[in-house]
Amino acid sequence: MSLADQPPAAALVFQTLLAHGPLTRAEVGRRTGLTAGAITKVATPLLADGWITELGRPVVERASGRPATLIAVRAERARFVGVKVTGDELIGVLADLTAQPLATARAPLGSRDVGTVVLAIARLVTRLREEAGAAQDGAVHSIGVTISGDVDGQTGTVSYSPFLDWRRVPLAHLVETATGTPTVVENDVRALTVAEQWFGAGVGLSSFALVTVGAGIGAGLSIGGRVVSGAHGVSGEIGHLPVGGTDRTCTCGNTGCVEAVASTHAITEQARQATGDPELTMAEAVRRAHDGDAAVRAVFSRAGHVMGLALAAVANLIGPERIIISGEGVASYDLYADQIRQTFADHAFGAAADCDIVVRPLPFEEWARGGAAVAAQHLFAPVK
Repeated sequence: MSLADQPPAAALVFQTLLAHGPLTRAEVGRRTGLTAGAITKVATPLLADGWITELGRPVVERASGRPATLIAVRAERARFVGVKVTGDELIGVLADLTAQPLATARAPLGSRDVGTVVLAIARLVTRLREEAGAAQDGAVHSIGVTISGDVDGQTGTVSYSPFLDWRRVPLAHLVETATGTPTVVENDVRALTVAEQWFGAGVGLSSFALVTVGAGIGAGLSIGGRVVSGAHGVSGEIGHLPVGGTDRTCTCGNTGCVEAVASTHAITEQARQATGDPELTMAEAVRRAHDGDAAVRAVFSRAGHVMGLALAAVANLIGPERIIISGEGVASYDLYADQIRQTFADHAFGAAADCDIVVRPLPFEEWARGGAAVAAQHLFAPVK
């Protein structure tokens, strides 16, 4: 039985158990609004096919005071591989149905050529299966590949990835052919947002935004419990919001973008110009700023200002309960945190200024885990 063939109520129960379980049936009803009869109707086939299980240890219901049985997602029912593609390496995770990692691995990329990357993904999947003991039981249900850029999740096509210089690459089809395993492809930030929604800092929130700062700047938006993909596969591209005040050219070819000022590459370039040192690295720029170099600190301050503008725009547009800041750029967050918060407070409208801002460093393995979460999500919420 495929979860995708079940009625919407079954998907709702399954999602609720994934995010909040184990739960009693009564608690599932309170969280979903479904009646006891409706829950029994959808839970029976899920139990029969092993997607969920009764844990067998009764708990006392707070409302009734009577013992009740907990039900939970059966984590071992399916396995998924998530792969995060960067410009120079692959990061892979093999996870169970609840996205708990069973094996992790990394593989360098000698080339950004599409064929080379697809072959490297296939090899990494094989390696993960072997390390997790999944090669014999064939338990890998599907693969989720995440990549930076304009990704159409419906067709599995990478429309445009500036860091890889890819255009109109049918990546899901290519990986599926190479591995013999169903594959979905998603923008890496949106995939990480799915992961945060399931088991991270977004659990239980009606709306939140995940903003990532690094080589690029992007955002994943969760509104009403759904991660927004956009009509054309483009959403949350706050790195390309025009903030003005600079003539620096962005990777997209325009000037005045947030990313042209606040990405790690942009900060490094501006620090080189400020110091006159063409060999200055990001790590050295951070060190100089911590040592009190006024010119370099000014670079981080400008980056903080445009990031504050971007976060305020997100808060004003969707009114999230929380904005989560992550990505490799948060390693130097302390250098511009005050400026971000000041600019955010100055430009967030009304109650939007009350939005909770949380800094959450996440390794690339967590991004790959997001790919596994997206693959698992397609079990019960397939792209139409």
